[in-house]
Amino acid sequence: MPTADELINPRTTDLLASVMAAAGAAPATALHGVGALLEDLTFSRRVTAVKEAVLTDLPDDYPAFAHVVRAALRRPDFTGWMTFPVNAAVAERALDSAVFEPALDLLAELTPLLTAEMAVRPFLRHDLPRALRPVMGWTRHPDEHVRRLASEGTRPRLPWAPRLTGLVTDPTPALPILDALYRDPSAYVRRSVANHLNDISKDHPSTAVATAARWLAAPASTTPAVARHGMRTLVKNGHADALALLGHDPDVTVRVVGPEIRTPEVRIGEHLVFGYEVINTGTRTTALVIDYVVHHRKANGTLGPKVFKLTSRSLAPGERWSAVRRHSFRELSTRRYHPGLHSVQLQINGRPHEAAEFTLGAGRDAAPAR
Repeated sequence: MPTADELINPRTTDLLASVMAAAGAAPATALHGVGALLEDLTFSRRVTAVKEAVLTDLPDDYPAFAHVVRAALRRPDFTGWMTFPVNAAVAERALDSAVFEPALDLLAELTPLLTAEMAVRPFLRHDLPRALRPVMGWTRHPDEHVRRLASEGTRPRLPWAPRLTGLVTDPTPALPILDALYRDPSAYVRRSVANHLNDISKDHPSTAVATAARWLAAPASTTPAVARHGMRTLVKNGHADALALLGHDPDVTVRVVGPEIRTPEVRIGEHLVFGYEVINTGTRTTALVIDYVVHHRKANGTLGPKVFKLTSRSLAPGERWSAVRRHSFRELSTRRYHPGLHSVQLQINGRPHEAAEFTLGAGRDAAPAR
């Protein structure tokens, strides 16, 4: 993933200053100076700093401000990550009731350059019913980026963004947006719809299942894939109704061999390797979702499970499926590992099977204990 200085840096801000000056914000003094202030700032703080420079250099009056931004939109050099702080500046300048809808229209014009999904969220948090009216109109827009903005911008739990607490509490006001887009011709839009449905499933599983069921009752050829992706968290959690909707019987008759641990001692930075086999011992062909659960040791010594996907496949009566899995224990910024006894187990259609233990040791570069 690109670093903050690769996305927004002094070169970015100098180019943005030139664009805005040519668009009518001359002399863009704040933008020319902000690049020197970005070193050691995180990405979000860089966005804030550049946003403030945009607000300083552009007119205070919203119509004049929007005129400059639209003039910039006509320039081919207004592109990429330099547009992200401009989106944020539109949101800050325009929560005033008189320009609420025109500002959302402007964000729809900006989003094809680089998604405005973050910038629409202040409007949704400020006045959800009022914001949803123009957002619903975006579902009929000819540009797939604008249609995606409707579903992505309204996600209750959009990553790296403040939650939309109103839609976390009650997701139903945004469901008409998803209903309008689940059969969209663009895979880019449909994936956003599925991710939005997955967000809903974390707080309101029955609403998510009922929504997917409604779509599957009036499907396009792409709808089963949208439903599967939108139900993925519920499937991992073994939610019976979600599994049944997707054709997976939680009480399926199978025999599981393994996991057979090939690396009983693993160091942080290395791979756990295990083999497994699943046999359909029933009398009919069965659709299986085969996952595995790693029980990670926490700092307090207890174990916490995390589910990982292996495969989805159908097995005829008596048919076997076997494979070997390599699971990385490379250190991540989002997960910290603690040495000690761990375990791993297979999960078939949401039902866990017997666990096998292994030991995770400190990385080879770790400092010796004193």
